Amino acid sequence: MSGDSQTLTHFDASGAAQMVDVSAKPETDREAVAAGAIEMAPETLARVRAGTMEKGDVLGIARTAAISGLKRTSELIPLCHPVRVTGVALELTPREDPPRIEIRATVRAHDRTGVEMEALTAVAIAGLTIYDMCKAIDRGMRITEIRLESKRGGRSGAWTRAI
Repeated sequence: MSGDSQTLTHFDASGAAQMVDVSAKPETDREAVAAGAIEMAPETLARVRAGTMEKGDVLGIARTAAISGLKRTSELIPLCHPVRVTGVALELTPREDPPRIEIRATVRAHDRTGVEMEALTAVAIAGLTIYDMCKAIDRGMRITEIRLESKRGGRSGAWTRAI
C-alpha cells in the first residue's frame, strides 16, 4: 500500500471515526481523475454502440447518472465532506478487445478538500448504470479496475498513478 500521508485522518486519538475539520484549510482549485471499465459480451457491446438496448441510450443515461451521483457523494460516504463541484468531464469509450466500456471521470472544484471521492463515485455509478441497463441480456458483466489516476490541488499537491 502506498500513499503520501503518515496518519489516517478519519480517526481521532482514541481510534474513533471522525470527520476531518477542514475549516482552517484555504480554498484552492482541486481536480481528480478516476477511471474504470465495465466488461461485457461482444453482443452486448454491439447493442450499446448501435443504440438498440430496450432501456434507451445506455451511454447518455450512464453519463447523466454519473454526474448526478457524484454530486451526492457526501451522502453515500459517511465521512466525506460536501464539495462545490465546478466542472465534470465524463468519457465513456467502447473498446473491442476485450469488449468493454472504459469510463473516465475528471472532476474539478474550488474548495477546502479534494474531489477524489467524487471522481471515483462517478466512475462507479456510470458502471452500475450500464450494468442495470444491460443486465437483461448480459448478467455476466464485470465492473473492474476502479481507481484514482491523478489528483491536484490542496496541501498534498499533485499525485499521479505510477504505471
